[in-house]
Amino acid sequence: MSTLKYLNEEGAGQQNSDQFHYSQVVILGDIVKCAGQGGWDTTGALDANDIEGQVDLAFQNVDRVLQAAGLRGWEDVYSVRSYHVDMDASFQLVVDRSKKRIPDHRPIWTCIGVTRLALPDMLIEIEVEAYAKKA
Repeated sequence: MSTLKYLNEEGAGQQNSDQFHYSQVVILGDIVKCAGQGGWDTTGALDANDIEGQVDLAFQNVDRVLQAAGLRGWEDVYSVRSYHVDMDASFQLVVDRSKKRIPDHRPIWTCIGVTRLALPDMLIEIEVEAYAKKA
Protein backbone atom coordinates (compact mmCIF):
# COMPACT_ATOMS: atom_id res chain seq x y z
CA MET A 1 0.00 0.00 0.00
CA SER A 2 1.19 3.51 -0.76
CA THR A 3 2.21 5.88 1.98
CA LEU A 4 -0.16 8.77 2.52
CA LYS A 5 1.32 12.18 1.87
CA TYR A 6 -0.39 15.31 3.18
CA LEU A 7 0.30 18.80 1.80
CA ASN A 8 -0.81 22.39 2.12
CA GLU A 9 -0.28 25.25 -0.27
CA GLU A 10 1.34 28.35 1.18
CA GLY A 11 -0.86 31.19 2.32
CA ALA A 12 -4.49 30.56 3.21
CA GLY A 13 -4.14 26.79 2.78
CA GLN A 14 -1.43 26.52 5.42
CA GLN A 15 -3.23 29.06 7.59
CA ASN A 16 -6.47 27.02 7.48
CA SER A 17 -4.52 23.83 8.17
CA ASP A 18 -2.90 25.33 11.25
CA GLN A 19 -6.09 26.91 12.54
CA PHE A 20 -8.55 24.07 11.87
CA HIS A 21 -6.26 20.99 12.02
CA TYR A 22 -6.70 19.51 8.56
CA SER A 23 -4.69 19.20 5.33
CA GLN A 24 -5.52 20.70 1.97
CA VAL A 25 -4.57 17.59 0.02
CA VAL A 26 -3.74 13.94 0.50
CA ILE A 27 -1.90 11.89 -2.10
CA LEU A 28 -2.83 8.19 -2.29
CA GLY A 29 -0.58 6.75 -4.98
CA ASP A 30 -1.94 8.11 -8.28
CA ILE A 31 -5.00 9.71 -6.66
CA VAL A 32 -4.95 13.23 -5.21
CA LYS A 33 -7.86 14.25 -2.97
CA CYS A 34 -8.31 17.95 -2.38
CA ALA A 35 -10.16 19.29 0.66
CA GLY A 36 -13.04 21.65 -0.01
CA GLN A 37 -11.80 24.99 -1.25
CA GLY A 38 -13.76 28.09 -0.41
CA GLY A 39 -13.77 31.47 -2.04
CA TRP A 40 -11.08 32.99 0.17
CA ASP A 41 -8.20 35.08 -1.10
CA THR A 42 -4.56 34.19 -0.39
CA THR A 43 -4.81 35.80 3.07
CA GLY A 44 -7.94 33.80 3.95
CA ALA A 45 -10.34 36.75 3.65
CA LEU A 46 -13.89 36.10 2.41
CA ASP A 47 -16.31 38.64 0.93
CA ALA A 48 -19.78 37.50 2.01
CA ASN A 49 -21.39 39.87 -0.51
CA ASP A 50 -19.57 38.61 -3.62
CA ILE A 51 -20.71 35.16 -4.75
CA GLU A 52 -19.11 35.58 -8.18
CA GLY A 53 -15.79 36.51 -6.60
CA GLN A 54 -16.01 33.54 -4.21
CA VAL A 55 -16.66 31.12 -7.08
CA ASP A 56 -13.68 32.54 -9.01
CA LEU A 57 -11.42 32.28 -5.95
CA ALA A 58 -12.61 28.74 -5.14
CA PHE A 59 -11.62 27.69 -8.67
CA GLN A 60 -8.24 29.39 -8.25
CA ASN A 61 -7.74 27.74 -4.86
CA VAL A 62 -8.40 24.30 -6.33
CA ASP A 63 -5.73 25.02 -8.96
CA ARG A 64 -3.29 26.29 -6.34
CA VAL A 65 -3.70 23.23 -4.09
CA LEU A 66 -3.41 20.74 -6.96
CA GLN A 67 -0.33 22.51 -8.31
CA ALA A 68 1.23 22.39 -4.81
CA ALA A 69 0.78 18.61 -5.08
CA GLY A 70 2.64 18.57 -8.42
CA LEU A 71 -0.38 18.35 -10.75
CA ARG A 72 -1.30 20.68 -13.59
CA GLY A 73 -4.55 21.75 -11.93
CA TRP A 74 -8.13 21.37 -13.13
CA GLU A 75 -6.91 19.41 -16.18
CA ASP A 76 -6.20 16.44 -13.90
CA VAL A 77 -9.55 16.49 -12.04
CA TYR A 78 -11.89 13.55 -12.57
CA SER A 79 -14.43 14.21 -9.77
CA VAL A 80 -15.99 17.40 -8.37
CA ARG A 81 -18.32 18.02 -5.44
CA SER A 82 -19.60 21.53 -4.96
CA TYR A 83 -21.50 22.81 -1.95
CA HIS A 84 -23.74 25.86 -2.45
CA VAL A 85 -25.34 28.02 0.23
CA ASP A 86 -27.46 29.72 -2.47
CA MET A 87 -27.86 27.34 -5.40
CA ASP A 88 -29.76 29.91 -7.46
CA ALA A 89 -26.91 32.41 -7.19
CA SER A 90 -23.96 30.07 -7.67
CA PHE A 91 -24.91 27.03 -9.80
CA GLN A 92 -24.62 28.72 -13.20
CA LEU A 93 -21.42 30.48 -12.11
CA VAL A 94 -19.81 27.09 -11.43
CA VAL A 95 -21.04 25.76 -14.77
CA ASP A 96 -19.64 28.80 -16.58
CA ARG A 97 -16.26 28.64 -14.79
CA SER A 98 -16.00 24.91 -15.53
CA LYS A 99 -16.66 25.47 -19.23
CA LYS A 100 -14.08 28.26 -19.31
CA ARG A 101 -11.41 26.55 -17.20
CA ILE A 102 -11.66 23.04 -18.68
CA PRO A 103 -13.57 23.37 -21.98
CA ASP A 104 -12.55 19.96 -23.35
CA HIS A 105 -12.71 18.04 -20.09
CA ARG A 106 -15.85 16.97 -18.20
CA PRO A 107 -15.22 15.43 -14.77
CA ILE A 108 -18.08 13.83 -12.88
CA TRP A 109 -19.86 16.37 -10.66
CA THR A 110 -22.12 16.22 -7.63
CA CYS A 111 -23.72 19.55 -6.73
CA ILE A 112 -25.16 19.90 -3.22
CA GLY A 113 -27.23 22.68 -1.67
CA VAL A 114 -26.44 23.35 2.00
CA THR A 115 -27.71 25.75 4.63
CA ARG A 116 -24.25 26.72 5.88
CA LEU A 117 -20.57 26.00 5.34
CA ALA A 118 -17.70 25.85 7.86
CA LEU A 119 -17.03 29.60 7.92
CA PRO A 120 -19.99 31.96 8.27
CA ASP A 121 -19.08 34.04 5.19
CA MET A 122 -18.48 31.05 2.89
CA LEU A 123 -21.00 30.80 0.05
CA ILE A 124 -19.33 28.05 -2.02
CA GLU A 125 -17.00 25.14 -1.41
CA ILE A 126 -15.45 22.95 -4.10
CA GLU A 127 -13.87 19.57 -3.37
CA VAL A 128 -12.08 17.58 -6.09
CA GLU A 129 -10.26 14.36 -6.78
CA ALA A 130 -7.57 14.20 -9.43
CA TYR A 131 -5.39 11.63 -11.16
CA ALA A 132 -1.63 12.11 -10.97
CA LYS A 133 -0.24 10.66 -14.19
CA LYS A 134 3.02 8.82 -13.76
CA ALA A 135 5.56 9.56 -16.48
